Amino acid sequence: MPDRPIQHAADGSTKTIEREWVPEVPVALEYNGLSYAVMMASPHDLEDFARGFALTEGLARSPDDITDIAVVEVEHGWIARAQLTGLGIEKLTERVRTRVAESSCGLCGIENLEAVSTPLPRVATHEALEPQAIFAALGKLRDHQPLTTATGAAHAAAFCAPDGAILQAREDVGRHNAMDKLIGALALAGQGASDGFILSSARCSYEIVEKAVRAGATRLVTISLPTSMAVERARAAGLSLWCLARDDSVLCVNNGAVPK
Repeated sequence: MPDRPIQHAADGSTKTIEREWVPEVPVALEYNGLSYAVMMASPHDLEDFARGFALTEGLARSPDDITDIAVVEVEHGWIARAQLTGLGIEKLTERVRTRVAESSCGLCGIENLEAVSTPLPRVATHEALEPQAIFAALGKLRDHQPLTTATGAAHAAAFCAPDGAILQAREDVGRHNAMDKLIGALALAGQGASDGFILSSARCSYEIVEKAVRAGATRLVTISLPTSMAVERARAAGLSLWCLARDDSVLCVNNGAVPK
């Protein structure tokens, strides 16, 4: 049900308008019966979220390591549960044992500072991204953003074919969550992330770069500018990074493609 706040104009006039707020609720992520994190997220595509989060956190090496995903609404939010197998279990139990307070947009503690300096894997060899493909994807992105259309306050992450056709897209109140949901959706579909490119509506922080690389992406495009650490991490991993994407221009920050 839309809310009806009062809009105040500079000339002193007021009017009642209808607004729909972007949903934001606590989502607890549990793996193997252990509570790993509580994230503020939009309560849709939570199976994709649980799957993608496990992959980008290194709790699972492949989608086959993640089974029995179940999502349930509880009194104060949602719980997404999954079973993990493989080497990621060691990281799960170690994190639960030594967990420090942190948020999805920040770092706390010596363990996290050390983790940031861990080298990312090099991305796969790839061809250059054509700017026209980026413009094509931008022109179609709004068609894949129902939550943004309704609220004007959600982030989107999309996986695009080399020609800019959008193959998968996910939205969330959080930019990191939207990326995790997209990565989870790609994993479920058996779609590798190396052939096309990821388009994110968000600011390009180091976390967005790291999630893209860990998902196997080779090319990342963001609508906002990158941070210095995002640029550094992208260059070190060989990730092609394009930013400040607009309808008529885009900035190539790092071209990791192999020259023809």
